[in-house]
Amino acid sequence: MNIAGAELPTGFVGRSQRILQIRGQIEKIGSTRTSVLIQGESGTGKEVAARSLFNVVPRGQFVPIDCGSLVGPLMESELFGHARNAFTGAGDAKRGLIDLANGGTAFFDEIGDLPLELQIKLLRVLQEREFRPVGSLQQSRIELRVIAATNRDLQQDVAAGRFREDLFHRLNVIRITLPPLRERKEDIPLLIERFMATYPARYIIAHETMDAMMSYDWPGNIRELKNCLERMITLSSDAILRFVDLPTGVVYHVHAENPAEASAAAIAGIARTPTHGVIPLQEVERRAIRHALEHTRGDRTAAAFLLGIGRTTLYRKLKENRLPTGT
Repeated sequence: MNIAGAELPTGFVGRSQRILQIRGQIEKIGSTRTSVLIQGESGTGKEVAARSLFNVVPRGQFVPIDCGSLVGPLMESELFGHARNAFTGAGDAKRGLIDLANGGTAFFDEIGDLPLELQIKLLRVLQEREFRPVGSLQQSRIELRVIAATNRDLQQDVAAGRFREDLFHRLNVIRITLPPLRERKEDIPLLIERFMATYPARYIIAHETMDAMMSYDWPGNIRELKNCLERMITLSSDAILRFVDLPTGVVYHVHAENPAEASAAAIAGIARTPTHGVIPLQEVERRAIRHALEHTRGDRTAAAFLLGIGRTTLYRKLKENRLPTGT
C-alpha cells in the first residue's frame, strides 16, 4: 500500500476528510506567529500537529513544555529561569524554557494542568512580550510563538475557576480540534503501514487481524495503536501478525461483537502456518488453548470466555491435551 501524499512532511498521516481539513489549516496558518490551541483526546497526536505547524516555516527552536511536570517550588525557575544565587542551591544563573524558545515556538503540552500562579505569568509573557527570571530585577524581552494543547474542555475549566479566562482567550486565537481514531478509522491502515515501516524486518497482517483492528474503537487512539503493533511484533513467532497475537482488549471486543467470528479467526490465525502445511485438529486446539492462556496470563475463566467455551469444558480439554490445569 502506498501512502505517498497522505501526510505532511512531519508525519501527520491520514487521508480522511477530517485530517485533510486539519492539514489545510496547518498549511495555511503554519507560516504565521498566531497563537494556536490544539484540542483532542490523549493519544490523538497533538504534539505531532504542533510540530507540523512549526515545520511549515521553521524559526528558532521548538521547545516542548510539559505543564503537568511544572509542580513544586522550582516550577517558576523551570519555566522562566533564575538569576545567580536567586535561592539556596542556585549557584549559577539558569535559562528557563521560555528563554530557550525565544525566536522560536513554545509548545505548552496539556496547558490545562498549568498551575494558576504560572497562568498569570504566562499571560504577561503573551501580553507584554517580556518575562523576569526568578531573583532578577531585570525584565527580558522575548519574541516567540505559543502553541498550547489540551485534552480538557478549557471553557468548562474557566467556568469552574480552574483556568484564567483572559489566558484562554489569548491562547484560543485559532483552534485545531483533532478527531479520535474511532472517528477516522479509514486512516488505520495508513498508520499501521507507517509504524511497521520503522522496523527492519517486514511483517504481514493477516486479514482477520486487520478486520479486528478496524472494528476496535481504540480508546487510547494513535498511541494505543502504535503500542499494539509494537507488542504484536515483539511477541510474534514469525512474520505474520495473526488474530491471536492481538492484545486481550482487542480480542475481547471482537469476541463480544461477534463471538463465532472471533473464535473462527483465532483458530484460523493459529492454523495458518505456510511452512508446515496442514496441522492436525488436536494440535490446532492445543495451540488455541495455549494462546488464550498466554493472552489472559493464566486466567482460565477469561481464557474460556475468549475461546467461547465454558470453564468446565476448558479444564476437560486441558486434561485431554495434557496441558497444565493450574489451580
